[in-house]
Amino acid sequence: MTTEAPGTPEIRPFRIDVPQADLDDLRDRLARTRWAPQLPGEGWERGVPVEYLQSMAAYWRDGYDWRRHEARLNEFPQFMTEIDGQDIHFLHIRSAEPDALPLLLAHGWPNSFVEFTDLIGPLTDPVAHGGSASQAFHVVVPSPPGFGFSSAPVGTGWNVERVARAWAALMDRLGYERYGTQGGDLGAYLAPAVAAVAPDRVVGVHVEAGLGFPNKEDLPDLTPEERGAYDMMQQWMGGGVDHHSLLRAAPQTFSHGWNDSPAGQLAWLLQKFKEFSFRTELPEQSIDRELLLTNATLYWLTETSGTSSWFMYESSEFRWPRGQSAVPSGVYAGYAPLRSVAERGNKIVHWPESNPESGHFLAMELPLALAADVRAFFDKVR
Repeated sequence: MTTEAPGTPEIRPFRIDVPQADLDDLRDRLARTRWAPQLPGEGWERGVPVEYLQSMAAYWRDGYDWRRHEARLNEFPQFMTEIDGQDIHFLHIRSAEPDALPLLLAHGWPNSFVEFTDLIGPLTDPVAHGGSASQAFHVVVPSPPGFGFSSAPVGTGWNVERVARAWAALMDRLGYERYGTQGGDLGAYLAPAVAAVAPDRVVGVHVEAGLGFPNKEDLPDLTPEERGAYDMMQQWMGGGVDHHSLLRAAPQTFSHGWNDSPAGQLAWLLQKFKEFSFRTELPEQSIDRELLLTNATLYWLTETSGTSSWFMYESSEFRWPRGQSAVPSGVYAGYAPLRSVAERGNKIVHWPESNPESGHFLAMELPLALAADVRAFFDKVR
């Protein structure tokens, strides 16, 4: 799937070039899907409705153009390098502004570097997107082991701290001695963890959400007002498939189906993006359908539905990120975390109350709003 140009032994240029046979196989499998019967219930009560999935799969097969999106992704300079025994794929987009601050973007699950497709431009070229030249970033987007074109974990033990050490090593390898980190979802764990392992290099950590959500040991210390806000959040964000428990228990079992059936994999991704896009009825009402299907196609072509679940199967229970206190942190605060909880383990210097509300994957839903908030935070810590 790659076309490599001559490069250094440590960092190798990379270009996406999917064999046509793989795309033909995808379309053939979608055309031959053995559809499950619709179970009783209204709407999404039992999961992804058959009629809805059939419609999305039909567009994926006959309307979606991977080559167009492959070309768009290839507009971002891409590279491979080996760190801790793993081949790591990453984007590295340098701004035209010479004094730009390096910024590592950490994506979420079940997402990929596709998450930042519409965010990179506003960060690297702020003048063209409502900012000033002094707010520019050089952007680095690595794919964790088992995600996208990075190799699958070669053994157990890949946890957040280990990946964070790999990301710090990557930034060292790129020659960046001073940089920021940013992320949401899994990235809300990874971005602070990089600061924790390299506090002398990281100038600040920006997360979309995560910091400020109480874990069970925090509940007894909440004030009545905080407990009321927490209960409202539980009603607002509760329900859905507990993917942490599912993938902690038997990721290999489920990956057999996801790796063999593109319709099965699509159903799983749509289930999760439906839950993460909790302000709209359908995921494509929050996130562009083309981005959703580009992410799904990447998972299919790289066979990473199972390998990307190490974050779950290497953990013993679900816990919200705690962050770090070594460097300043900023939170977009788009859906009601508790600042008082976040401040127990973080140096919060940025917590705007007026940001537009969003669902879970802000970089895909409101990339310009996120870019503006990232610029505002790093203006305070550069």
